[in-house]
Amino acid sequence: MTDLPTIKAVYTDGACSGNPGPGGWGTVIYFVDGQVHEMGGHASGTTNNRMEMQAAIAALQFLQNNDYDGPIELNTDSKYLIQGITQWMSGWKRKGWKTSAGKAVLNQDLWMTLDKLKQDLATSQGVDIDWRYVKGHAGNVGNERCDEIARAYSHKQSIRLKQLTAKVLASKQLSSTRTADNGPKSEEADCDRIAAEAPDRQNQMNTEAGDTLQRLSHILNRLQMADTLAEHGYLITTQELADLVNETVSDIAKRGAQWTWRNWSVVQVGGNGADKDFWQLERLDSLY
Repeated sequence: MTDLPTIKAVYTDGACSGNPGPGGWGTVIYFVDGQVHEMGGHASGTTNNRMEMQAAIAALQFLQNNDYDGPIELNTDSKYLIQGITQWMSGWKRKGWKTSAGKAVLNQDLWMTLDKLKQDLATSQGVDIDWRYVKGHAGNVGNERCDEIARAYSHKQSIRLKQLTAKVLASKQLSSTRTADNGPKSEEADCDRIAAEAPDRQNQMNTEAGDTLQRLSHILNRLQMADTLAEHGYLITTQELADLVNETVSDIAKRGAQWTWRNWSVVQVGGNGADKDFWQLERLDSLY
């Protein structure tokens, strides 16, 4: 049985520049006591789907490594991941990891890893996973944070992650070495414990404040860049626009020729394909 706090929800996301290209994944675990644990990673020459899967793998490995027991809710904006793990997996396995068309299943290595983790968690730790779809880029805090982490790692950019203290993560190992002494603790021992934990609490508060300022600074830089682009009428490519609005190229392609992002109207002004399109920004308040 784990000494971790009860998990409220898990969020995962992946990102990839080029698809295939350099990619990143992000995983955020929210606990009912308000604590947050974030993870992320980078891979070169990968795809968006593989990064979505890797984020989920990291989440399940965290549960396994910390002996977590009980149900969890895992949220992802990848229908590929959800349908694969909940609908297609059994058929693939019956067919020897072949699709209904007789072709080899893409990303079989990661699917097999996910399948084994899921089964091991269910049989050994009683973990029942509720796989939930959440729409991407729709303002969901957990999804947006995972996306931010995944994008940072895909571009090898520095990003500060919230982490459970080493003391909490190590509690499983510590519990196995505790003595059987269940007698009352002395006031001196309690004072020592409180004094030892105080710096951890302060460090966590400082880290959270730093995270907030860092995110605001990053957002402000993007907004100022958008204002400059609109003011001078600069044309930008689809990839540049995707980086600016923090979306994937495929997301941009679904947007259409004209749409709104924050304070700007975004208009497609030419090109015959996603790699040739140009876009222009214009402030909404200048249109009225």
